[in-house]
Amino acid sequence: MSARGTVLVTGASSGLGRHCALTLARSGFTVLAGVRRGTDGERIAADARPGAVHPLRFDVTDEDAVRAAAAEAERLGGIRGLVNNAGICVSAPLECLPPDELRRQLEINVVGQVSVTQAFLPQLRRHRGRIVNVTSGLGSLAVPYMGAYAMAQFAKEAMSDALRRELAPLGVRVSVVQPGAILTPIWDKVSDTADEVLARSPDVADTYRDVFTRFLRGNAEGARTSRTTPDDVARAVLRALTAARPRTRYPVGRDARSAVRLARLLPDGLLDRRFVPLTHT
Repeated sequence: MSARGTVLVTGASSGLGRHCALTLARSGFTVLAGVRRGTDGERIAADARPGAVHPLRFDVTDEDAVRAAAAEAERLGGIRGLVNNAGICVSAPLECLPPDELRRQLEINVVGQVSVTQAFLPQLRRHRGRIVNVTSGLGSLAVPYMGAYAMAQFAKEAMSDALRRELAPLGVRVSVVQPGAILTPIWDKVSDTADEVLARSPDVADTYRDVFTRFLRGNAEGARTSRTTPDDVARAVLRALTAARPRTRYPVGRDARSAVRLARLLPDGLLDRRFVPLTHT
């Protein structure tokens, strides 16, 4: 075990999770990289210094697999940090959203995170450790066509507040990292999922198709031109894990900081008017 201890990062196969795992490994942590496929685990371990990253293969929605992962981590000495990063993004007009897609969004981004946290909390309590929950700017401000994702992120923010207040007397600190738009593989997945969702709702899809397509293009362009990088997010996660007095929230990127301010300062009517042009041709 490293001097800084062991940290579990879920959703480490790609994107922000992979970047965070490698950054923490370079910073002196031993990292347990939560992945769903063995090949992803092999790749991330090969890209780190020898012995710094140990893949843990499990799906956050599989309770038996989560418990087995916790037992394996215990065998390795236990963790002092948990980064709940695993997640998906379902984007669709709510009228077109199949209930099973909403359940999938919430199962992975919320219920699965609670399940992982419950399984690893005995280790975190023992080490007086830290939990970092990765949400997004949409955890404070819901925008059109991202309702399912915003529901999940709002719920994860609430989960974080409840955990922080429950665990503070036990010596476990909880922080939230809120990334803004960043170019990662999630954007390709968002577009694919959106096409599938619209195809399942042919009766109403045409009502939204043109403006929804423009919305997706605008979001993707915002991610491509964003100055926020995965390094920025990884540094925020590192600070949350190592600061003597960690902040409760770390917004990352101008858009994430703006979303937090707008949600706090503007009345609903003004916010609604800001988004009306997105929902009309």
